[in-house]
Amino acid sequence: MRLRNQIEVLLEQAQIKISSMVSDILGKSGRRMLDALVEGIEDPVELASLGDRRLHASKEQLADALSGHLTKPQRIVLRLYLQQIEHIERQIADLDQALAAALAPHQDAIERLCEIPGVSVRTAQHIIAETGPRAEVFQSAGKLASWVAICPGQQESAGVSVSGRSAKGNWMMRRALSQTAWAAIATKGREAQRRFRAWRPRLGTQKAAWAVAHYQLRVIWKVLHEGVHYRQPDTEALTHRALIARAKRALTELRKLGYDVSIIPPQPQPSASGS
Repeated sequence: MRLRNQIEVLLEQAQIKISSMVSDILGKSGRRMLDALVEGIEDPVELASLGDRRLHASKEQLADALSGHLTKPQRIVLRLYLQQIEHIERQIADLDQALAAALAPHQDAIERLCEIPGVSVRTAQHIIAETGPRAEVFQSAGKLASWVAICPGQQESAGVSVSGRSAKGNWMMRRALSQTAWAAIATKGREAQRRFRAWRPRLGTQKAAWAVAHYQLRVIWKVLHEGVHYRQPDTEALTHRALIARAKRALTELRKLGYDVSIIPPQPQPSASGS
């Protein structure tokens, strides 16, 4: 965000290093400190006391980072920056209310989308605004993925891929899906995280996350187009199928090398019974 960067530059010029101790200077702790600076409070200890106790930095570290000095002109500029941010936040709140009112008839679709790990209410609203409540325009998940351009484009020359970049698509959907994918990846025990871990060694971090976004888009299409609820896949069954597939690939490779091998299913174990 441009205003956040401008505030950080202003504070650095005043030797006030809030951003080195607070992850988000526009979060609750950061805003309390910035408001105090605008009001002329410069005592580092007093400013440090405004930080939330959950911050990783100690009060002493915060006080040391807040030991700079804002000149009067810098304080005026900081006040103007904060006023601009508050104005933008009010506009966003108004837009959110208008969007919620417009999508009220599609509350059921929003709720079903929110069942998908990583999808927030705002993201669900944006998805429906872009695709429609049933994604009726897109007859398949592949057509929706093509419209969003979430499938990496493959440009080949003499059978060799020379580009893996994604084509231009709906930028709002791409941005929303990127955020959704990372949120789902961070959720323990979910299918998105399992897929990400399986794909990352082969694809790398960014491409694996993009593959997760593509997987989620297909789930989103099914939830909307078919009017169904999201259901977490059976991880145990998926793992079993993956092991079988891996064994078959190994079997094929061994046969190519001249080995005569086959897969023998395990015999059922006799149940123990008392005599």
